[in-house]
Amino acid sequence: MIKIGDVFAIATTSGKAYFQFVKKIPPMGSLIRVLPGTYHDEPDLDVLVEEKTNFWIFFPASAALKQGIIQKANSCTVPTHSKETPTFRAGVVDPSTGRVDAWWFWNGEKEWKVGEITEEQRKFPIRGTWNDTLLVQRIEEGWLPEKDRR
Repeated sequence: MIKIGDVFAIATTSGKAYFQFVKKIPPMGSLIRVLPGTYHDEPDLDVLVEEKTNFWIFFPASAALKQGIIQKANSCTVPTHSKETPTFRAGVVDPSTGRVDAWWFWNGEKEWKVGEITEEQRKFPIRGTWNDTLLVQRIEEGWLPEKDRR
């Protein structure tokens, strides 16, 4: 069973990446914060968890741990700057334009329509659940929510 604050490692082509389990939010599941960098040697995880979050995403951490896809590296206190659920953005991509015309925000409890978003709001995490393949791909690409130009 995973606990709040647990830090996990996942293999990428450039070394291990680390993420921290923050909380479970129904109906989305396990909320993780992906930490910056990839490493050949394990970094000081107490220091790493204090860093700014690269991105937030929902990920089936318990299942991935049971399947041996991730390994528990440590358990660290979730830093103050990452205890609150971030506001996520979500929207439906228009197939004709490949863009989202109307965005919605969600804070883990309620959802509201906002329409167009600002460049600052583009940094909000995108609400979704990823499997390990997509998580690794996005880490390797250096993906960040603000780079997603939908």
